[in-house]
Amino acid sequence: MKKRDFIAAAVILLAAFAVWGAGRLLSDGRPGRLRITVGGDVYGTYPLDQDQEISIGETNLCRIQDGKVSMIWADCPDQICVHTRAITGDGGTIVCLPNRIVLEITDASGQEEDGQEEDGQEEAPDVVAS
Repeated sequence: MKKRDFIAAAVILLAAFAVWGAGRLLSDGRPGRLRITVGGDVYGTYPLDQDQEISIGETNLCRIQDGKVSMIWADCPDQICVHTRAITGDGGTIVCLPNRIVLEITDASGQEEDGQEEDGQEEAPDVVAS
């Protein structure tokens, strides 16, 4: 490798760290929220900083623990959602296709897509344990 190659690699690394650092600075430090949708309708939103288990109807059970969300039980035959890696405040999605359930991380701003502010857990039924 030549001197130019090392310089190019250093510039790329610095640019990557700058983008990562800017993202960290622009976030307000609040944890994200878990939004659960069933059949395309919002089932509930939950803060990631409160450990709890959430029963989603009679078909699924998800857990928020240490800022991570995982599906811990489902009655579907393939169990793909249960075996999916936990998602965190950095983003991610877990989908249970047979039951039409989507778990996704949203930002902590409290803004929904239509611009309306959330009132906390206005649609947060069936919390099993905290």
